[in-house]
Amino acid sequence: MRIDRDEVRRIAELARLEIADDDAAAVAGQLSGVLDFVATLQQLDLDGCEPSTFAPADAPPREDVPGVRGLDPFAATAAAPESDEGYFVVPPVVENVNP
Repeated sequence: MRIDRDEVRRIAELARLEIADDDAAAVAGQLSGVLDFVATLQQLDLDGCEPSTFAPADAPPREDVPGVRGLDPFAATAAAPESDEGYFVVPPVVENVNP
């Protein structure tokens, strides 16, 4: 799928990103490359393949979701610079957005 400069500008506006006009053509090429790669992945025959798991096999089961292995929220946020009740605290990203 080809992305052109106008599409890059539209996506940048929706994402509230600043992309210089000089860079729009390069970004269009990079985005087109990503979409082409994803299209290639769609052609793979994955019948019979087991899905991957990302939690270690010896991870204890989560208490909030029975049968699912993983870290509890407090363990996951233990090394975070700032956390609150098991959630990561991050600065606001978008303010005063008018849809």
